[in-house]
Amino acid sequence: MKYLPQLLARLDPDADLAARHIWLIRLFEWIRGNQAAPQAAVARVQQFIETVEAQPELQARLQAWWQTLIQTVDITTLLADFGFAPRTAFVSELAERLRRKLLPATPETIDASELFSLVTPTRFDAQWLNALDDAQIGRLTGLLSASGAMHKLHWQYSLLDAITYCSAQIRASGFAPELRLRMSRQEHNTRAFHALPSDVEALRAIFFRPERDEAELATAVLQYRERLDACRRAINSIYAHLEEHGISVGLVFRLRQLRSRMLRVRELLDCLLSPTPAAAAIKLLARMVNVGQDTKSIRALISANSTLLAAKMAERSAETGENYITRNRAEYKDMLGNAMGGGALTALTTLLKFMVVAVGLSAFWSGFWAGLVYAGSFVLIQLLHFTLATKQPAMTAPAMAAKLKELDSSQAITEFVDEVTHLVRSQVAAVFGNVFMVFPAVLLINALVQLVAGRAMISVKEAQHVFETLTLLGPTLMWAAFTGIVLFTASLIAGWVENWFVLHRLDSAMRYNPRFTSVLGAARAARWARFMRDHISGFASNISLGFMLGLIPAFTGFFGFELEVRHVTLSTGQLAAAGAAIGLDALRQPALWWCLAAIPLIGALNLGVSFYFAFRLALQAHNVSGVDRARIRAAIWARWRSHPRRFFFPD
Repeated sequence: MKYLPQLLARLDPDADLAARHIWLIRLFEWIRGNQAAPQAAVARVQQFIETVEAQPELQARLQAWWQTLIQTVDITTLLADFGFAPRTAFVSELAERLRRKLLPATPETIDASELFSLVTPTRFDAQWLNALDDAQIGRLTGLLSASGAMHKLHWQYSLLDAITYCSAQIRASGFAPELRLRMSRQEHNTRAFHALPSDVEALRAIFFRPERDEAELATAVLQYRERLDACRRAINSIYAHLEEHGISVGLVFRLRQLRSRMLRVRELLDCLLSPTPAAAAIKLLARMVNVGQDTKSIRALISANSTLLAAKMAERSAETGENYITRNRAEYKDMLGNAMGGGALTALTTLLKFMVVAVGLSAFWSGFWAGLVYAGSFVLIQLLHFTLATKQPAMTAPAMAAKLKELDSSQAITEFVDEVTHLVRSQVAAVFGNVFMVFPAVLLINALVQLVAGRAMISVKEAQHVFETLTLLGPTLMWAAFTGIVLFTASLIAGWVENWFVLHRLDSAMRYNPRFTSVLGAARAARWARFMRDHISGFASNISLGFMLGLIPAFTGFFGFELEVRHVTLSTGQLAAAGAAIGLDALRQPALWWCLAAIPLIGALNLGVSFYFAFRLALQAHNVSGVDRARIRAAIWARWRSHPRRFFFPD
C-alpha cells in the first residue's frame, strides 16, 4: 500500500512512450499484489480511485496521461486482432508463439495488443476486472476523462472500426479458394460474404446519425447478425467436406480462426450496443485477458487444431481394426492361418537380417538395410493377406473406443464385453500363430543353410549375443515396451498418410490423369487407383515400422544412448536361430530358458503398450468421457471367472 504514493508521483503525461507504458505496467503489478484473492486487488483499485479523487492536480495529470495514451496507441489492434494469428497459417502461428515465449516484448509500442499482453500477463487480471462493481467502473471512467461524452464517442468509433476490420478479415477468408471451393453449393450461393462490407457501412451510418432512429438501427443490427449467421453456416459446411475428403491441420486452423473472428464481432457488437458501455468495456477486456493466455499455449494450439485429424485417423483405423477382430470359429481359424503365414515369412526376414549384420556395415547402413528388409517383409505379409500380430492393437483400439460411446444400458455393456473377449482371443491367436510358426520355420531355414553352406545361420558367438540381448534378466522388457510405442507411432504415420492421400485426391489423379491413363490405359489406371486407395495405409504403416525398427538403434546410438527394439515375432525368430547354432547343448543353458520366458512378456508389452496409446488417442478423438470404468471392469472380470476359455478359443 505504501508503494502507491511513489507510483502516483512518477505519473508524467509528458514522459516518452516507453516510460508512460512502464508506469501502466507498474500500476497493474501493484493492483495484482500477491494474487491471493480478487477482492484484495479490487480493494487496491478502490484505494487508487480515492487517492486520485482527493487530489485534483493528480486527477488532471491522470486525465492528460490517458488522453496521450489513447491518442498514441491504436486500440483497434486489441479489439480486432488480439488473439488471432497475423497470418492464417498453422506453422506461422506456431512459430509466432515460440517467438513470444523465447523473446521478450518491449513496452515501446503503439500496438495496443502488445501493450495489453505486458500489462495483463496472468488470468488473475481477468478475475479482478470481473469483480469490479458498477460504481467503481463509473468512478474510474470519471477519473480518466473530463468529457465523458467525447470519451464515449471515441470508444464507439474504435469499436465500429474494429468491427469493420474483423468483417474485412472474415470476408477475405471466405473468398479464399481453399475454403470457398469446399463450401456446400447451397451455402456458397447465398453470397453471404459479399454483402458484409455494405452491412457494416449501413450500420455505421445509422449509428452515428445525429438523430438516429432506434428501430432503423435495430433493423440494421439484425441484418448484420443474420449475415454473420449465414457466413457461419457456410463455414460449417466445410467440415462435412473435410470429413469426406480428408482433413488438413492448416485448413482446420483457418476455420477455427474464422469462427473465432465471428464470435469476436458479436462481442464487439454487444459492447457497442450496451446501455452501460463502461461496464461492457471492462467485461470485454476481462475476456481479452483470457484470450491472451489461451494464445500463449503451444500445446493448446496443436491439440485444438489436430483434434479433427486425430478423429479421422481414429475413424479410419477403426474401420481397419474391425477386420482384425474374430467373432466366430471360422474367422478364428482364418486369423490363426494368416498369422502362421506371417510367422513363416518372418523366418525369412530373420535370415535376411542376419545376412545384413554379417556384411559388417557401419551402424547407419546396417540399420538402413535391416529396415529395408523389415519393410519389404511386412509389405509382402500385407500383400499376401497374412497377419503380423503386433500391428493389430493400434488398429483395433480405435474400434473398441468408438463402441464406448454407446454404453447406455446393461445390454450394451454385455455386448462390449463380448467385443473385448473377441479382441483378446484374436490377439492371442495372432501372436500364437506368429510365434508357433516362426520358430520351426527358422529351424528349417537353418537346416537348409547348413546343408548348402555347411554352417549354421549364425555363429556360436552371435548366438550367445542373442541370448544376452533377449534374456529376461536384462532390459528386454523395457525395450519391448518401447517397441509398443514404435508400433503405435507407425499406426499414426499410416493414418496421416492415408488422410494426406485422400485430401490431395491422389486416387482420382491416378485414375484420370492423362499421363497415367496414356501409359496404363483407363481400366488399369482405375485398378491401380483402387489398389492404392485400399492399401496406402498398410504400406505407410509397414514401411515406417520397418525403417523405425532398423534405424532407431543406429540413430540413437549416434547420440550415445542407443534405444533398442524387441519385437515378439522377430525376437522369437532370432532366438530359434541362436538355439539352432548352439544345438542341443542350448537346452542345458539357463540363458535359453530366460529368453524363452521373456518371449510371452515381450508379446504382452508390444500389444499392451501399443493398444493403450491408440485407445487413449481414440477416446480423445471421439470425445468419449464419463465412462463407468468400474462397471466395465466388473463385467469383464465376471466374464473371465465364468467363461475363461472364451478369451482364448471360440465356442
